[in-house]
Amino acid sequence: MVHHARRWVQPAARPRPGPDPWRTPMKNACACMLAFSASIVLAGEADVVDVAVTPDNGGYHFEVTVRHADEDWKHYADRWEILAPDGTVLATRVLHHPHVNEQPFTRSLGPVAIPGNITEVRVRAHDSVHGHGGEEQRVNLPGR
Repeated sequence: MVHHARRWVQPAARPRPGPDPWRTPMKNACACMLAFSASIVLAGEADVVDVAVTPDNGGYHFEVTVRHADEDWKHYADRWEILAPDGTVLATRVLHHPHVNEQPFTRSLGPVAIPGNITEVRVRAHDSVHGHGGEEQRVNLPGR
């Protein structure tokens, strides 16, 4: 209330601006894009966190532990590979389903035949969105 010459006068109410017709749809679109990009960032690339190698019937048996924030059938760690030093893929272990509630997880493969001149291999994982690019492990082959 404002006092005017011995009278109390109610000030006029300021008109409230109406909603901006672009504000809500743009906020929703930005929130959706942010949520989608955050889910990709959070899942990240598949990492090989541990490898155990043992001789097995003239080849080698591999126990490989992979960590990846699997989300669903559209984004999960779908395989790991054993590579020669020159990058040649020597063996692949396909992962047939997401491991949403089992992280990290270990899967095995063997026996894997490795050429006699190779003393060390690389193990890398792959995911269905990012491909390769996560942490790899280099492993010396026992007995070589």
